[in-house]
Amino acid sequence: MKRRDFLKATAGGATAALCGIGTAEARENKEPLENAIGILYDATLCVGCKACVRACKEINGLPPSIMGEDVQYDAARDVSGDTYNVIKVYKNGTSEAKDREIDGFSFAKKSCMHCVDPACVSACPVTALDKNPQTGIVQYNPDVCIGCRNCMVACPYNIPQYEYNDPRGQIQKCQFCNQAGVERISQGLLPGCAEVCPTGATLFGTRRELLEEAKRRLAAKPGETYTYARGRASDGLHTHDKEAPEYRQHVYGERELGGTQVMHIAGVPLNRLGLPELPERSYASIAEGVQHTLYKGMIAPAIALAGLAFVVKRNTSKADQDDPQSQNSRRPEPNNDRGES
Repeated sequence: MKRRDFLKATAGGATAALCGIGTAEARENKEPLENAIGILYDATLCVGCKACVRACKEINGLPPSIMGEDVQYDAARDVSGDTYNVIKVYKNGTSEAKDREIDGFSFAKKSCMHCVDPACVSACPVTALDKNPQTGIVQYNPDVCIGCRNCMVACPYNIPQYEYNDPRGQIQKCQFCNQAGVERISQGLLPGCAEVCPTGATLFGTRRELLEEAKRRLAAKPGETYTYARGRASDGLHTHDKEAPEYRQHVYGERELGGTQVMHIAGVPLNRLGLPELPERSYASIAEGVQHTLYKGMIAPAIALAGLAFVVKRNTSKADQDDPQSQNSRRPEPNNDRGES
């Protein structure tokens, strides 16, 4: 094959590869599992007692996060290798009224969202993070993890946390208190945060029933008496009555990035509570669509690279032939050893 024809062929292959990248399409979002479990956090019910933080640490054997030498209470301000669940507060102006955006305040909960189509699972190269096929829990296997921390970069909620102070550090995150050695869900128990919440602000159940409950609350007329469940959404015994607040008409986690199994409702805009505004299309579906297209077209770049290597080698050889000094430098020295004595 002539060099000109070869270059045309490699250029055509490279163009085809680039065209394939340009037409890459995201796959569809994954659908919620039939029996996926989850949590509904209602910020209007939260009183900021942090009982959920204490229970989480007690059940999972996590040390308190202290401020200075003060060990009277857990002072965790965000999720970390020692904190899977944290309560924060939003304040504005005089902060005189709860669940009001202007001159008000609201509590907020931060923990793993257990995404329906999780970016951390998609980004993990060794499946140390995966999604339980029955419960939908995004679970972590430390025996497989290689410590690359791709999951930390991929998570839009900044949830997976690495133990930087431990030479054998692992990724830490909420697993609904059902990881090996704890396994509360498998035993028919509740996650610690939902079990101890005194107002039902953290409510456990299937994703389907939690979403239905969230929409009922949003439809309630402000000021009317509403019966709130505690612990488990399906529990009709442990309830309390309270006047329904004026909710923002948004169930966060219903559609964000394909949906999550932990959902939030509140009386103030959800972005004020640290929940980012996100599209409905999951990042995992976009990334995997591009990756699969790239892999299919890798043969074209490989051919192009081989062609370039061939041209470079030919040009280098021609340059050496045209350069007498280069030829002399390669000519072997004459052998003057004639065996004379």
